[in-house]
Amino acid sequence: MEYYTAFVILVWLALALLCVLVIENNRISKKDKNILFFTYAVVAVAAAAEWVGILLKGNANSPMWVYRLVKFFDYVLTPVAGGVFVLQIRKTVRVTTYAIFGVLGANLLFQFISLFTNWMIKEDRTHGSLYPVYIVMYSIILVLAIFSFGIYGQNFRRKNRASLYGTLVFVVAGIAFQLIFSIRIAYVAITIGLIALFIHSSEFIQLAADEKIEEQKILITIDPLTGILNRYAYEKDISKLELDNDFVVFSIDINGLKNANDTHGHQAGDELICGAADVITKVLGKYGHCYRTGGDEFIVLAFMPKERVEKAIDDLEKKAEAWEGTKIDSLSLSIGEASRQEFDKYSIDDLVGVADKRMYANKADYYMTHGRDRRKN
Repeated sequence: MEYYTAFVILVWLALALLCVLVIENNRISKKDKNILFFTYAVVAVAAAAEWVGILLKGNANSPMWVYRLVKFFDYVLTPVAGGVFVLQIRKTVRVTTYAIFGVLGANLLFQFISLFTNWMIKEDRTHGSLYPVYIVMYSIILVLAIFSFGIYGQNFRRKNRASLYGTLVFVVAGIAFQLIFSIRIAYVAITIGLIALFIHSSEFIQLAADEKIEEQKILITIDPLTGILNRYAYEKDISKLELDNDFVVFSIDINGLKNANDTHGHQAGDELICGAADVITKVLGKYGHCYRTGGDEFIVLAFMPKERVEKAIDDLEKKAEAWEGTKIDSLSLSIGEASRQEFDKYSIDDLVGVADKRMYANKADYYMTHGRDRRKN
């Protein structure tokens, strides 16, 4: 008896610690906290009822009606403890939940009638003739709990289900040992299972929060039109970028975007911008990051040998010439570059300034060659 008393005390202490952890966890909603507190309270009271029942069974001087009443709470709350274990999961089949409550209700009625009969407990305080009915109802609760956890596990990636299913197996094994071999470890198993579920839930709440943060980071750093990095990402990256002799800045601008918008509509202009982003990414993306920093303005922060730069510019021009859209069939780019090897004392802002000047000079040559007013094209 002493060992079981120690088990029960440890169960109560563990449940109290879980309550403290729940209180301190700000990521758990008030509704979920109430569910957890209710679950822990049920398990604590059920464990107490079983413990008191064992004490009274060994005390022949205790009134029979007191023993029956204590065992009534024991036999009612023990399946409830298994049922509320399912409350820890966030998603389950509604029909399964109704079935669990239905069985718990039937057991409550059965146990109430048993208070006034020998169905569950004989006068000598041994199990009554209908005790197997209770075992069947308890087993149904366990089967429904297993089914609920199986459905719930589908919400997680396969590699993240092992801890969940392992917890369930552990708890069911503890309950089965008690039912079959009368080894009273069910509440220890349930409590350890609740601890594991709390850890599991907390871990995946954090994972979900981290994933949401990552999604938000992507949303604020990706240009929605082209799918490449935007100016926010560019400003963030240059503040922490470390330069070396292979560092090169490319400043790239689309020629004739305004004319395309005025002549063919803004959808054609958007197609040009997306086409330019695609060309730039395919040619320079393997060397660094490509950013859309304005309407038709692009910056590429790359790392490549100086002798590769001219080839890269040539590839850009050829790929742009070969590009064809559905609303417009030509793409021309003005390109400027500045390398750290050429300007070894320059900062990244200085290099960007040089690349911009060269790009604008290239654009001026383009408009002079094609006889167009740059302000209208």
